[in-house]
Amino acid sequence: MAVINQLSAIRAFVRVVESGSFTRAADSLDMPNATLSKLVRELESHLGVRLLQRTTRRVSVTAEGRLYYEKAGRLMRDLEDVDASFSAARGAARGLLRVDVGGSTARDVLVPALPEFLARHPDIRIELGVSDRSVNLISENVDCVIRGGPLDDSSLVARHLGDARLITCASPAYLKAFGVPAYPEELRNGHRLVSYVLSSSGRAVPFRFRTDAGLLEIKPEHRVGINESNAHLAAAVAGLGLVQTFTYAAASALRSKGLVEVLAQWRPTPYPFHVVYPENRHVTHRLRVFIDWLVEALPARLAGPG
Repeated sequence: MAVINQLSAIRAFVRVVESGSFTRAADSLDMPNATLSKLVRELESHLGVRLLQRTTRRVSVTAEGRLYYEKAGRLMRDLEDVDASFSAARGAARGLLRVDVGGSTARDVLVPALPEFLARHPDIRIELGVSDRSVNLISENVDCVIRGGPLDDSSLVARHLGDARLITCASPAYLKAFGVPAYPEELRNGHRLVSYVLSSSGRAVPFRFRTDAGLLEIKPEHRVGINESNAHLAAAVAGLGLVQTFTYAAASALRSKGLVEVLAQWRPTPYPFHVVYPENRHVTHRLRVFIDWLVEALPARLAGPG
């Protein structure tokens, strides 16, 4: 097996293991599925062992394949380090970046800022996955994720991008019908709340307020629960109830008087945002310059007005 073909085959095998799918691996390497399958078969023939068990529904790694992946994966990362060092020396970041980001964060924070990044790095292409669900960065071949909230996965590396302010608001029509709450506790009595529901767990995020006594959480039964941030905000504009959302998301509706902030003096602690990537994933030159740009460009946009 020629050295070049062997390296291509190793790269194909590593990507299949990481993505859990021949199809996803082929897509990420921009090669036909048949070509990738042939490379993996040739690698197995060269080694004289079965690396992967294939069925019509799934791909699993054999014990020999797992051991080979641990060693081959390190080899691929070392080779990428060599390539990246030369690319960085030339100052030319290039290639495809796959980035996952939540709905309102994409609309109001990242996308408006992207023209500046792409002007700086014309040889980088970006594919945005826009949703509020949790993604598996390895199996879905995502380079990085921009997310808010606490980080609870120790296998991920994170850089802080800034903090977003949370506000409580509702439409003028809703406030006319149900009254303007004077204290957070009033939300427990007679008010309609539109909850943001986590896709990962199906649980509604409680309304949070900062009081003299500390953090106050209100976990009422919501009349409407929504698991996507743009639709969540639209529900408030439509008069379905009170929401807690980020100032950057609500800014336009606040300016146009489609929404009105309430309980402003009890705003909760700002919400941290991070860019996250897998610990064992090589940080390419293009990913490094993208992350550095995010750290520079996003804090003010995340903070929003007011």
